[in-house]
Amino acid sequence: MPLIVLSESRPSPLWSVAQVAGVVLTGVLLVGLLQWPMLTLHILWDMVIPILPAVFLINPMLWRNVCPLGTLNDWTGRRSAPPLGRGLMVSAWVIGVILLGTLVPARRFLFNQDGVALAVTIAVVAALALLVGLQSPRRSGFCNSVCPVLPVEKLYGQAPLLQVPSARCTTCDVCTPAGCIDLAGGKSARQSLRRRSQEWLINPFGIMVAAFPGFILGYFTLENGGPAEAANVYLHVGMWALGSLVVVLGVMSTLRPQVTQALPILGALSAGLYYWYAAPALAEAYGAPVVGPLMVRLLAAGLLLVWLGNAYRSRSTNGGVVAQGG
Repeated sequence: MPLIVLSESRPSPLWSVAQVAGVVLTGVLLVGLLQWPMLTLHILWDMVIPILPAVFLINPMLWRNVCPLGTLNDWTGRRSAPPLGRGLMVSAWVIGVILLGTLVPARRFLFNQDGVALAVTIAVVAALALLVGLQSPRRSGFCNSVCPVLPVEKLYGQAPLLQVPSARCTTCDVCTPAGCIDLAGGKSARQSLRRRSQEWLINPFGIMVAAFPGFILGYFTLENGGPAEAANVYLHVGMWALGSLVVVLGVMSTLRPQVTQALPILGALSAGLYYWYAAPALAEAYGAPVVGPLMVRLLAAGLLLVWLGNAYRSRSTNGGVVAQGG
């Protein structure tokens, strides 16, 4: 359960203001990527994006409530349509995981240094969020299915430290068959997996969770290059992710822990690896290049210890039961 609970009977109007501001800032980002690409890329990749994993650990709703792509999807989402069903949404997860595995490595050979390419990609994904909303109920066609950030939000959102209600979906049953993170909160990751002990590892989300530590290591053990390096980048990251998957499968087969035991460890390991490697660039971006990396790593370790403690305290309170509803 969250360590801090903020009761809120209905979403604050400030969330609506923040959502519109997010869309406006996305427009500003696109202009910046076209007009001042190096400065904008530095602010985005070195100052803004590295904060998001910590935000997800505290509570993914802090981001999901204001995500500009979510806002665009919400603006066009059909309010009266039958649910997509678990089978279709699980298929959509595969698309989301593929997008995650495609876009993140592409930073190394394209997006970290090419503002135009990143601006075009953001604009295409924004258009996708709008168009998908016209064809699917609520936010099920993008935000709760093919969004490439959703798997990470679910992994890091297992044990939120702060309760933040959804500012978009207060009551709904469209996405609950597949584990709606907006309404199920920390239960969403477990609801996205199969119940029996080892079956979760053959689920698309489970495979992503097991491969994610290696995926992060693969990304950070590369240097930026040009488009000619694309194949090498994907091969390198893919091999690290595959190695992670094999190791986790071996450990799971040997120790056979419950999913409620394994998921928090894999989430903490992934986030810990991320901040270990991201610490130098993050500290330098905020003006503390000497002692900053150590401080970033210590702060991340402290956050993860609290997060893990909350995850296992919640598991003990709930008796390790995997709920199936939203």
